Amino acid sequence: MEIKPQSPRNHITLLNCLQPCLRLLFKCELLQKTGSFKIRGALNAVRSLVEERQRTGRELPRAVVTHSSGNHGQALACAAQAEGIPAYIVVPRTAPQCKQDAIRAYGATLVPCDPSDKSRAETASSVVQETGGVLVHPNQELAVIAGQGTIALEVLEQAPQVNAVVVPVGGGGMVAGIAVAIKALRPDVKVFAAEPSNVDDCYQSKVRGELTPNLHPRDTIADAVKTSIGPNTWPIIRDLVDDVLTVSEEEIKRATWLVWERMKLLIEPTAGVGLAAVLSEQFQAVPQDVQNVCIVLCGGNVDLRSLSWLTDLSGKAE
Repeated sequence: MEIKPQSPRNHITLLNCLQPCLRLLFKCELLQKTGSFKIRGALNAVRSLVEERQRTGRELPRAVVTHSSGNHGQALACAAQAEGIPAYIVVPRTAPQCKQDAIRAYGATLVPCDPSDKSRAETASSVVQETGGVLVHPNQELAVIAGQGTIALEVLEQAPQVNAVVVPVGGGGMVAGIAVAIKALRPDVKVFAAEPSNVDDCYQSKVRGELTPNLHPRDTIADAVKTSIGPNTWPIIRDLVDDVLTVSEEEIKRATWLVWERMKLLIEPTAGVGLAAVLSEQFQAVPQDVQNVCIVLCGGNVDLRSLSWLTDLSGKAE
C-alpha cells in the first residue's frame, strides 16, 4: 500500500492487492473537517447565501436549518458557526451519538425527530417557520450538490489515469455533483453509485426509470445513506450515472473491516459501501478497460460505542 498526500486536508490512497489488473484509488474524505465530504457542500451553500445577501444589501439570515443523519448536520453547523449564523439541525433519534455530540459541539441546536424521511422533512419545515431561518437541504440544494462536485475535480487532477469512480449514494448529492463534473470534463470516465440492498431506492429508480423512494426502508449499518434520492438528484443520476451497484450488510461490514485492517483508516460503514461494491460479483461485469477505479471513502464519523457488529462478523476480511 502506498499513500501519497495531495493536500493538507485530503489525499488519495492506492491499494493494489485485491483484483488482478485492477488498481484501486481511494479519495479519503474522512480526513476532511467535520469528518466527511459534507463540509464541501455546506461551505458552498452557506458562503453562497452570505455573498448573495451582501450583494443585495440584506442582513444575514436569522438561522440556517437542515435535517441530517449526522454528517451534513455537523458540516452545516461548522459552516454556520464560521459565519456567525445560528444553526438548527433536525436529526433522527437513532443517529449515532458521536454525530449528535459533534453537532452540538459546533454550536448548533439539535432537534430530534423520528427516523423517517417524512418526519425529518416535516420537523425541519416547522423549525424554519419557528425560527425564520433558511433551509439548506442536505442533498437537494443545488449549491450543496455543486460543492460535492469538487471531489471529482480533485480526483481528475490527482489521478488523471482514472477510468471509473464509485460513490456511496443516499440522497444523491455527492454522486450527482461528481457525475456532473466527471461527465463534463471526462465523459469517458464511468460513474457508479453504490448503496445497501436494504435501502436500494437509487437502484430501483434506475431499473424502473422513475423516482422510486424507499417508503419503508429496512435498517442498515450504513446509517448515512438511509435517506432516498430526491427530485433534484434523480434526473442527474438517471442521465449521468452509468450504473447502481447494491451490496449486502455482510459485504459492507467486511469491506469496512478490510479498510480498517489493511489501510489503517477509520472509516464509517457507509464509506465501506463503495469498496464492497467493487469487491462484489456485480463489478466483474464492468468492462475490462476499466483498470483504475477511484472509490470515495465518504466519511469517518464512527460511533465507537456501537461496534457490537464486529463480534457477529464471521471469519476475517480477506
